[in-house]
Amino acid sequence: MAIKLDKKIVGYKVVKDDEEKPEVAAKDTAEMREEGNVVHMHEKVERPEMLLGSTYKIKTPLSEHSLYITINDMVLNPGTKHEVRRPFEVFINSKNMDHFQWIVALTRIISAVFRKGGDVTFLVDELRSVFDPRGGYFKKGGKYMPSLVAELGDAIESHMKLIGLIKDDEMDEHQKKLVAEKRAQYEAETKNADCDDAASDFPAGSQLCNKCSTKAVIKMDGCMTCLNCGDSKCG
Repeated sequence: MAIKLDKKIVGYKVVKDDEEKPEVAAKDTAEMREEGNVVHMHEKVERPEMLLGSTYKIKTPLSEHSLYITINDMVLNPGTKHEVRRPFEVFINSKNMDHFQWIVALTRIISAVFRKGGDVTFLVDELRSVFDPRGGYFKKGGKYMPSLVAELGDAIESHMKLIGLIKDDEMDEHQKKLVAEKRAQYEAETKNADCDDAASDFPAGSQLCNKCSTKAVIKMDGCMTCLNCGDSKCG
């Protein structure tokens, strides 16, 4: 391909194969400088005057009063390609003062872990693995909660999915359509059956799913299938 020169040549230089081009070197240096200025969450990051937050309501059969959990986030590296939203602190409020001491202690510990930085998603599994010796309960929709602490972990997981810290492994459209068809078929076959679980959004007699902890497993076509997450023993 011929290149037309419309200006006078004033100098030249032969670039060797192992020599980096000037414009490429300048670009790499700029990217390295930008990478070096990226701020990650750590315990010495100062709290700004304003934080973005979300509040989640928790209503359990264990108490007549609801709990409200507020999670405030810090936006790191705003306006750049490295902009991220990370949880910074958590507050729990309720009219019920029975659990005041351990709730205050729990919020301070969780907030300290948030500010420490790194991968804080492990908190969800730790909280959800706490079992109440008196027994758990089913929340609205039929999902089983082994304890109040576990439901706090569930709320934190929902928030982490909201800000993109945890990837939401929801069913694709094909799976949703298949589950909806199975549910409609099952309900049509059992429409005359008595409903023994008014709190559940799933058919009466559904079993507990080991994957999503929701009372939504039914037997369809000789296979145990969860109508909530799509988990099936038949694959």
